[in-house]
Amino acid sequence: QVQLVESGGGLVQPGGSLRLSCAASGFTLDYYTIGWFRQAPGKEREGVSCISIIDRSTYYADSVKGRFTISRDNGENTVYLRMNSLEADDTAVYYCAAKKYYRCSAYETGTDFALWGQGTQVTVSS
Repeated sequence: QVQLVESGGGLVQPGGSLRLSCAASGFTLDYYTIGWFRQAPGKEREGVSCISIIDRSTYYADSVKGRFTISRDNGENTVYLRMNSLEADDTAVYYCAAKKYYRCSAYETGTDFALWGQGTQVTVSS
């Protein structure tokens, strides 16, 4: 079965860190651009980050820039999202998604991301 599975979410205090994982099964991530998205209750989905497959260029939403880092390990067939200096506003369900396009242009819209994971909950609270 072709799928993405997120893990690594949980409860963390403000200022803390988490590393989310997006593991692919049934296919290799080598040929996919991967985006991270999040959705808080009652709010629309928000693009968080993206990593391209051509040159591994990375992109970040202004709200997370300087705090989050996206990376990929092709050997593990996994994309990671390191989240530092977490804030209460980071609380959301985080999803990873894949598309068969080489670039992250306009990734925040979610357009052309055909495969989505089930999500992992991140709760930032003291």
